[in-house]
Amino acid sequence: MNLIALTLRTLLPALLLALTLVRPAVAAPWLDETPRVAVISAFEPELSLLLDQTKQARHFSVNGTRFTTGVLRNKPVVLFLSGISMTNAAMTTQLALDHFKITHIVFSGIAGGVNPDLHIGDVVVAQKWGQYLELLMAREDSPGVFGSGSPNDLGLPGYGMMRTRPVKVITADQPKVHKKFWFDVDPEMLAVAQNLKDIALQSCDTGSQCLRRQPRLVVGGNGVSGAAFVDNAEYRKYVFNTFQANVLDMESAACAMVAYVNAVPFIAFRSLSDLAGGGEGANEMHTFMGIAADNSAKVLLAFLDAWTPDP
Repeated sequence: MNLIALTLRTLLPALLLALTLVRPAVAAPWLDETPRVAVISAFEPELSLLLDQTKQARHFSVNGTRFTTGVLRNKPVVLFLSGISMTNAAMTTQLALDHFKITHIVFSGIAGGVNPDLHIGDVVVAQKWGQYLELLMAREDSPGVFGSGSPNDLGLPGYGMMRTRPVKVITADQPKVHKKFWFDVDPEMLAVAQNLKDIALQSCDTGSQCLRRQPRLVVGGNGVSGAAFVDNAEYRKYVFNTFQANVLDMESAACAMVAYVNAVPFIAFRSLSDLAGGGEGANEMHTFMGIAADNSAKVLLAFLDAWTPDP
C-alpha cells in the first residue's frame, strides 16, 4: 500500500465524522401528518368548551405543552393552550408550527374592553392587532415633561414616559429587517366572520350572574396586546384614543406576529370579560369570565361551521 492510499484510509473516517457534525440540522419530524387548523386559547376555561366538542381526540406533549389533535366542526384541528402573556403565546404558537402541519391559526379567549361603546360579553373580531406595550421609556426633561428628544417612530402620543414603538421583523419574503406595528388578520377569514348571523350569545352563567345587556358580535376595528393586565380607567381612555382599539389582551398580537413571519393566515375571537378598569367598582373579570369564554368559543364554532378553508 502506497503512502497516499494509507493516508486516505487513515483520514477518511475523521473527514466523514467532521462532515456529519457540520451538516445543517434536520427539522423535527411532524408529530401528525394531517394539515390542521391551530385552535388556541390562553388558559383552560377558554378551551374547555372546544375540547369537549372535539372528536377523534389524540394527545401529544412537546416541552410540557399538551397538543390535542382531532376534528372540530368537520375541520381537522390541533388545540392547545398558549399560556398567558406575549412570550408564552409566541413560544407555543411557534412550537405548534414546528411540529404540526398548520394551515391556519384561530384564537379564542377573553379580553378587556377598551371601546366605551362595547360591553361585557360582547365578542370582538379585530381586523388588525398591534403590540402597544412595545415601549421606549423616555427620559424626563423637566418635571412631568418626557421625551422631547426621544424618537417616536409611530408619531403617536405617549402616556407619561411611555412611547410605543413598532417591532422589527423578517420573513422569507422580506428577509431585510423591517418595522411593523399593525398585523392584519386574514381578509378571507375576516369576511366569513363578518357574515356570521344569529349566534345565541349567552348573558347569564350557570349560577346567578347575568349581564345587564344582551351581548353582540362586533367584527372589525383594532385590537392591541401587551404583557400587562390593565385595570386602570385613565390608561384605558388613552389606549382607546391613541390606537382606536376595541379590545386589549395579552396574547393575540404575539400570535399574529408569529403567523405573519410564518405566512400562516390568522384570526382571533375575543369576548369581553371586563372593561380594563372602566367598569364600576372592582374589576369584573372573575365574575364574568365564564360567560365571556363561552361566548368567544360559540362564535369560533359558528365560524368553523361557515368557513371553507382554501385547499
